[in-house]
Amino acid sequence: MTGSSRGPTGAPVERVDLLVVGSGVAGSFAAVRLAARSGARVAVLTKGRLEDSTTQWAQGGIAAVMSEETDSTESHLVDTLRAGAGLCDESAVRVLVEEGPSRVAELIALGAVFDRTAEGELERSLEGGHSRPRVVHAAGAATGAEVARALGAALRASVAVAYEGWMVLDLVLERGRCAGVVALAPDGSVHRVAARHVLLATGGAGQLFAVTTNPPGATGDGAAMALRAGLGLADVEFVQFHPTALHVPALPRPLLSEALRGEGAVLRGANGERFVDELEPRHVVSRAIAAQLAADGSDHVLLDATPVEGFALRFPSLARALEEVGLDPARDWLPVAPAAHYISGGLLTDLDGATALPGLWAAGEAACSGVQGANRLASNSLLEGLVFGSRVADAVLAGKDGPRPTGALGGAGSPVTHLPVRPLGLDASPLAAAPGDGGDAGRAPVGRDEVRAARRELQRSFSEGAGVVRSASSLASTGRSLELAAGLLHRPPLGPDGRRELVELANLVTLGAALLTAATRREESRGAHVRSDFPEEADALRCRFEVSGPVPSLPGAVA
Repeated sequence: MTGSSRGPTGAPVERVDLLVVGSGVAGSFAAVRLAARSGARVAVLTKGRLEDSTTQWAQGGIAAVMSEETDSTESHLVDTLRAGAGLCDESAVRVLVEEGPSRVAELIALGAVFDRTAEGELERSLEGGHSRPRVVHAAGAATGAEVARALGAALRASVAVAYEGWMVLDLVLERGRCAGVVALAPDGSVHRVAARHVLLATGGAGQLFAVTTNPPGATGDGAAMALRAGLGLADVEFVQFHPTALHVPALPRPLLSEALRGEGAVLRGANGERFVDELEPRHVVSRAIAAQLAADGSDHVLLDATPVEGFALRFPSLARALEEVGLDPARDWLPVAPAAHYISGGLLTDLDGATALPGLWAAGEAACSGVQGANRLASNSLLEGLVFGSRVADAVLAGKDGPRPTGALGGAGSPVTHLPVRPLGLDASPLAAAPGDGGDAGRAPVGRDEVRAARRELQRSFSEGAGVVRSASSLASTGRSLELAAGLLHRPPLGPDGRRELVELANLVTLGAALLTAATRREESRGAHVRSDFPEEADALRCRFEVSGPVPSLPGAVA
């Protein structure tokens, strides 16, 4: 890699061909692919190290039909459409399942090592919602860590500049297109990074919830920036809760992989009885667990993994995690409960990852490609990042500059209903300006402890009111908590670290407002969205909700 490994702290680098924001599977694969094929100048900007992202926490694996002898891409397509509960874009799903095997092969060529049988064939697992064993994995349940390792090494060998420890603040718009981003450097200074193309691959927003499998940096930064730029988000009400997060105080919550249930593990209530088909799609299992928790008056159910043979050999990383908390899967039933895991929606894109704004692209969990619909099929997320990250790189290489009416962005799939984002009563806030920069007269600076307390309260409110089961009254209560958190955004932050944390809170508030807007309007239960007051699907709501601004800007960021 040329240039600085941390990126400059003075003036930004010269204009790059592609700036990738986020270093998860989608962004990393796009960056490596474009740099390798074209010699284009590619930069990656990420909150932590290149290897740090939500990707590294992924356990189950990558769903792909690597052999047509016992499986088919048509079967994978049908399973994905079924999990999506009527809201997938079929053309996007077809792209996913047909191009996926080749992308997995390319990942292996980059150095990713997956589990194999004694005969050298890729080992494949069965997970919930899949009709065939088609999930490839690494070290049993450490697939994300292996993917992050391989792509991190490839990134360091290929990208021109890596801005590690930087936080993106807002998009730069010039003459009707995206021309780069404004970002916060590790030393607290604010810079503009110019780019011919920008790819938002910023991941999800599990940090909206008190109990999540996502790392602390998953604060919906890309989606919030898109809303501030006037773009629309879709399907954000469909938050997938992983059914079997280990019920321990640690955050992010350790996952007990879906593959365990594919190997024979069963779920039991307080009375020891099974209460659900464990291989149903995740939203079905999470709903059943929520009902069982209410019936038991408990905060967890039990995963009986004693039928899984050779647990420590098959799932070594899980065995170590359980040993650390004093649990033996060969003897103990394991306490589990749903945890916020994945947002099925995001910034609307066409089949190449192009957004409605020329020069701006999105891929992975930050995007709404049309693949996931109302609920993501297990182990399709890493595959989506590979497939649509590569399509962004190929489209940029081919000279594409704007969207076409394909996929979720104007395709022939589900109709779209447009909704204005829930108003928060905010004027322009000086989030990116330090105290004394002007515009903050009469407003006391907000400290980090105050911001953290507001974030914890916001998370508690979303878990209680917008979690696995929702209602009109619970969503309204969450909205009031959202407005209290938004009140802090009028005030300037104390110091560079406080600035970063306040911007993250602002992004959670912004995306939370979009989520509540769509969840309140969706008066039905569909996929991962469950309403106790509207328990059935409604044919009239078989549509995609697009939520758009205006929302408050961060004017001080450009100063």
